Amino acid sequence: MKKALIAAPAAALLSGSVLAYAAGPGPGAGPAGGPPAQQGETQPRWKPSPEDRAALMDARIAALKTGLKLTPDQEKLWPSVETALRDMAKDGAARRQAMMEQRRQGADKPDAIARMRLQADMMTQRAADLTKVADAAQPLYQTLSEGQKNRLQILLKEEFRPLGGPGGPGGPGKGHGPHRG
Repeated sequence: MKKALIAAPAAALLSGSVLAYAAGPGPGAGPAGGPPAQQGETQPRWKPSPEDRAALMDARIAALKTGLKLTPDQEKLWPSVETALRDMAKDGAARRQAMMEQRRQGADKPDAIARMRLQADMMTQRAADLTKVADAAQPLYQTLSEGQKNRLQILLKEEFRPLGGPGGPGGPGKGHGPHRG
């Protein structure tokens, strides 16, 4: 039960990449800071560099830790959680990089069944990473006060929801499930 309490929010934290689906520049911002796009023109989407992704991951992890307001005893349990979160992000980045390389090399577009198998393999890999995060976070979670547990839920649900996805800022609609507005 406690693993499930850790696993679901951690999945929200690190599912996919950090801001991989972020919306492009805000309203009125044109390409490369130039004039706004005219009606009918499309603006290029921002594609975060590895340095951007690392900086954003650092910020999100720092926000999570700061929001929890860990006690000195809890601070001792934090490094394993942070390591597991960073390892999960690195694994996801490696998977994305491998997929991009395959596309660049002109790999044949997989058929529907091959895509399902590929997605299943990726889900299995993400599940293994998520299990590692849950295992690392469980000792810390057991020491959290009710207030800290509530803040954890809020931080993971609101702050770490991917941008541009259903219900997220810049995304279509309000989405479904616990993230509905």
